[in-house]
Order: sequence, then structure tokens, then C-alpha cells
Amino acid sequence: MAGDSGLGADVAPAVVRAPAEPPAPASTPSVPEPRTETVGEVPGDPSRARRLVTAVRERLPLWVRLRCGMAPRTPMVLGLVLLAAVAVATVHFWSVRPQPVRAPEPVADEAAAPALPPDPLRSGAPDPVPRPAAGQPPSAGGGNGSGQIVVDVSGKVHRPGVRRLPAGSRVEDALEAAGGVRAGADVTGLNRARVLVDGEQVAVGLPPGLPVAGAPGAGGVGAGPAGAPGGAGPAVPLSLNSATAEQLETLPGVGPVLAQHMIDYRTENNGFRSVDELRQVNGIGDRRFADLRPLVRP
Repeated sequence: MAGDSGLGADVAPAVVRAPAEPPAPASTPSVPEPRTETVGEVPGDPSRARRLVTAVRERLPLWVRLRCGMAPRTPMVLGLVLLAAVAVATVHFWSVRPQPVRAPEPVADEAAAPALPPDPLRSGAPDPVPRPAAGQPPSAGGGNGSGQIVVDVSGKVHRPGVRRLPAGSRVEDALEAAGGVRAGADVTGLNRARVLVDGEQVAVGLPPGLPVAGAPGAGGVGAGPAGAPGGAGPAVPLSLNSATAEQLETLPGVGPVLAQHMIDYRTENNGFRSVDELRQVNGIGDRRFADLRPLVRP
């Protein structure tokens, strides 16, 4: 018994284990459904939103990225630059614009500038310096070039002879230079206010019909009435500058009216400088001028 007990004590009863159950399969984690987010939505995670914005920006065109990527100060800087450019352009345009220039007003210095003598041909005033007749040679030692004229005073004067007078002298000056008219001399037809010309002869108190001696082209002044009556021409050429109306009427075809026209022309033009000026007298045509030409002289 004891042995049986000891044997029985050493031998442990065998433990019968039940077969292990196979492990349960691992639970598959639940996958959340994908969420679609729009570009305008901002998720709660800032880093995730930044990544989303970066991804969207990389897919945009370059010009869109440049416009959307400007800093807030960039438009302000561009505006200031544009404003400065407009200001510079305005100043440049204003400085180079055309400006009207006023011509300076002429200052007339009447005290310094000498007054010019009037032109007698334009103003109609008589010429104070007489001119020699056409075809007449200038007198030696006198004439307009030296400011003097040479005249021959003859007839009933105290000192007849050749006298030198200033240019523009009149018959009265020539008579005074010759000592004056003698007593009893007839000076009815003598025009003492007439302006003398160079080389002229002034005859005082000659009887009617007596020819006046003198150089060709010299003027003569007769104190008596007309010469030969009956319309016949004078014995010597009649001076147009010194003849009276009665003497002019002795010319063929010249009556009182035409003689007065000739005297008026002589007064207005300061005498006849040539016989050709008779064409300018009212009433003298080509035929009458041809008849008068050999009978008259300046």
C-alpha cells in the first residue's frame, strides 16, 4: 500500500488540455470615406490648408500666379511710380510747349534820327532846287552840284551881268543882286516870285518885239507885252518858263485858254524842264506840239 501510495505519489496525473482555438482574425480598421474639399474652404489644420493652397497654385498658369502672388504693397508702389511718371511727363510737356513771342515795339528816337527832306515828286511840293533844262550843259563853276546857280541879268538894271545865286533863288533875288530895277522900267509882266533855273537870262524892260540875246536854252523874261501880233510866231524861240500869257498867245494855235493851261502847268511843276513837257499840258496834242516845238524853249 505504501508502495502503491509512494508510486502513486510520484506519478502526477496527466493534465489533458483542450486544443487551442485559432486566433480570432484582427479587426480591419475602418477607412473613413474621402471628403471632397473646395478651394475656397479652409480646413481646421493650418498646415493642411497651406499644402492645399500650394498644390492649387502650382497648377495655375504663370500669369495667374504672378497676379495672385503680389504682395499688398506692390499695387501701392506701382501706383506711386505711375504717378511720378505722369508728373514728370506733365512738367516736360509744360516746359517744351510752344509759347507766343511778342515782337518788340520799335522805339523811335526822333531826337537822334535826322528828319529826311520830303520827296517833291511824291508829295507834290515844288522842288526847291531847280534842275537844268534837257540838253543844256551845266554852267562852269555853278549849277546844282555846288548848290549855286548862274543867271544873266540884263536890261534896265543898275548892274547887269552874270550873277551867282544860291539854288532855289527867285527873280526878285536876281534883280537885287543886279542892283535893282532902274526908275521908269516897265515890270508889269515880270513874275518876281518865279524860281530861277541854272543858266537862265532875266531881261528887264525890253521893248516889245525885241529879241532877247543869250545862250541857247537860256530863259528870258520880258517886261513888255506880247511881241508880234496876228498869231505869228516870235522871231526867236519863246521861253516857256518866263513868257507871259500874252506872249504865249502869239504862238500859232494858242489862245487865252491854252495859254492859261500852260501857265498853270508851269506853276504847279516849278517850270518846264524840257520842251517835251508840253505834251502833258491839257489841250496840246501831237499835231499842235509839232507846230510849237521849234518855236519854244524851256
